Amino acid sequence: MIDFSLFFFSNYEVQAENKYHLLTELVKYADQNGLSGVWVPERHFHDFGGLFPNPSVISSALAMITNNIELRSGSVVSPLHDPVRIAEEWSVVDNLSGGRVSLSFASGWNGNDFVLAKDNYQDRHQIMYDQIELIKKLWKGGSTIRENGHGKEIEFRIFPAPIQKELPIWVTAAGNEQTYIKAGEMGANLLTHLLGQEPADVARKVQLYREARLQNGYAPEEGRVALMLHTYVGDDGEDIGEAVEQPFIEYLKSATSLSKIIYEEAGYNPDDIPEEDKELMLKFSYERYSKSAALIGTVEHCSSFVEQVSEIGIDEIACLVDFGVEPSKVIDRLKNLATLQKLQAHPIQERVH
Repeated sequence: MIDFSLFFFSNYEVQAENKYHLLTELVKYADQNGLSGVWVPERHFHDFGGLFPNPSVISSALAMITNNIELRSGSVVSPLHDPVRIAEEWSVVDNLSGGRVSLSFASGWNGNDFVLAKDNYQDRHQIMYDQIELIKKLWKGGSTIRENGHGKEIEFRIFPAPIQKELPIWVTAAGNEQTYIKAGEMGANLLTHLLGQEPADVARKVQLYREARLQNGYAPEEGRVALMLHTYVGDDGEDIGEAVEQPFIEYLKSATSLSKIIYEEAGYNPDDIPEEDKELMLKFSYERYSKSAALIGTVEHCSSFVEQVSEIGIDEIACLVDFGVEPSKVIDRLKNLATLQKLQAHPIQERVH
């Protein structure tokens, strides 16, 4: 059975005056209807994702309005921060939520973000892996040694102590197969996506991940792989076309990195493409992407796609729902996502009846 969770990464300018209303309404629904978690990203100094500069702050608020779902970073860009502060902040969230924190770590990619920690950019990948080990140690009640303001080394541990004895760890893999392998070697779970990757590519890399787990003493099947997919489970074709196409195209425009992938996949330099041709390429990309790399369609279409995703080794779909569709429609169509979820839980019985 495949699990479902919610993933957020909206364009700042798309949201209405009450910018966190859609987030809180969807998360309350997810909490009451059996979804496994909510992923909150970290994004700095840009409209795209600009609602989410610190996932621990958002998750603290969500802890107070939920009772069941896991509260996850998707992701915390750890090289931008002191790992001791990461452990402290998320331990607070763990306490507020009664032990429902789960963290995915990313090394970061945007050089502008590293105005927060400019010396960490070049070695950010190794820094992230080292930070994960320290955070795990502190989470378990271990201590570390630092020099204080008087130039004296002191040994300390974090407060408050977290509720969970073990912190569930994920690693975010954008496409580099070495990241998949390293996540397996560490025994971490894995968060990935289909941006710039075909399902067959992901299937091969997930297999590398599970092999790395096995070679390092971890049960391959116990490692969870979550796949982020843009999601809108609509009533019918007309509903989907009207609700999704233009917002999705605008979303692609706002995400410079996404639109760059689209142009480069077609073999073009973005600077050499006339604006009218860019519009056509984005429209074509939406048509292709919505059919083969997103959970966009009717319950029937999406159910078939979920089965395909499951076959490539995915355990959970992280549904990115806030990509510009009218908020009232996003909220209303969650009933269709709930139907899809039930189909996956009881596929034979539901189809017979």
